[in-house]
Amino acid sequence: MSEPSFQDDVLSELGDDRLTEIAGLLGTDASGARDTITTTVGAMTGDLQQKADTDDDDGVEVRQAVAEVTEPPLQGVATLGGGLLGGGLMAGVLAKVSRPVAAAVSKKTGIPAPTVSRVIELLIPVLLAVFAKRAAAGKGGAGAPQAPGTPAPGAAPSPGGGLGDLLGQILGGGKR
Repeated sequence: MSEPSFQDDVLSELGDDRLTEIAGLLGTDASGARDTITTTVGAMTGDLQQKADTDDDDGVEVRQAVAEVTEPPLQGVATLGGGLLGGGLMAGVLAKVSRPVAAAVSKKTGIPAPTVSRVIELLIPVLLAVFAKRAAAGKGGAGAPQAPGTPAPGAAPSPGGGLGDLLGQILGGGKR
């Protein structure tokens, strides 16, 4: 069996109560909410991967956000407060991509963009939690050992796509 997809992990982390809340917001049932969430998360993560592969300011910001989420000292902290404490930069990056994603998902599904934006707002803390969990599970021995609390040297853009590869690993599920 293959590992669950990033979307599957988001749905699992979301739980039945929040899935029901999103279904009510969308005016659909749990199955319709799952479909919309899967489409939305796919669009958001695709946009992040695309931006991570660029050398412009957006690419730098995404790579820095991934570095922040994957730093070992943040693993325990990221689970507090809905993941926002450990996902400051990533929360900002997700918020920044939310408007174009909402427009794209709205166009694809026919759901009004403001409604999709509200769904994205509910999903951001869940996405942060899944990023942190996947980074913690996948990072293992990926880098040189460091003293706790010591920032990784050159943790931002890495030639050769190091953080882009890590983002792909986090989002890609079975790709190791």
